[in-house]
Amino acid sequence: MRVIITRELFHLMSANDLSLRSAVNDLYCEHHGWLNGWLRQRLGNAFDAADLAQDTFVRVIKARNALEIREPRPYLSMIAKGLLIDLFRRRSLEQSYLEALAAMPEWQQPSLEEQAILLQALVEIDRLLQGLGTKVKQAFILSQFDGLTYPQIAERLNISTRTVNNYMAKAMEHCCLMQIQLQLA
Repeated sequence: MRVIITRELFHLMSANDLSLRSAVNDLYCEHHGWLNGWLRQRLGNAFDAADLAQDTFVRVIKARNALEIREPRPYLSMIAKGLLIDLFRRRSLEQSYLEALAAMPEWQQPSLEEQAILLQALVEIDRLLQGLGTKVKQAFILSQFDGLTYPQIAERLNISTRTVNNYMAKAMEHCCLMQIQLQLA
């Protein structure tokens, strides 16, 4: 299994990167089992652990820094922790979405296809807003999704209209920067 997975991962690198391929191969062979076990302990699920271990090595390949890694286990666990946070955030978001759907009358519920599209949009929005403060996120959501005016947001959040304006500028800048980063990744 390990060789097949490694070959699949290597397709992400060009044929000219022999030293990088060798470093990734060594890293994978020496630490994949440990990382998978480490993730399995935290998740209690072998399938999710295997997926996150793979995703961790995909990130290493994309970063193209395998030759520079001096302490592999702390580095791999740092990447894996970020992926764990993303997994838990997504599951929490999915659960909240499913609860909101369950509270709706059946005739108002979107089709399964629409539900999948909406959930993907929610995950993308959550990813774009990641890293913003709670009040900045709230102001952005109230403006963009609830259609509230800045004065209405200010009243609801108990802040000044000028602060709402600053929050919105910060949120828009953050979203633009995140979008650029996602396109470059």
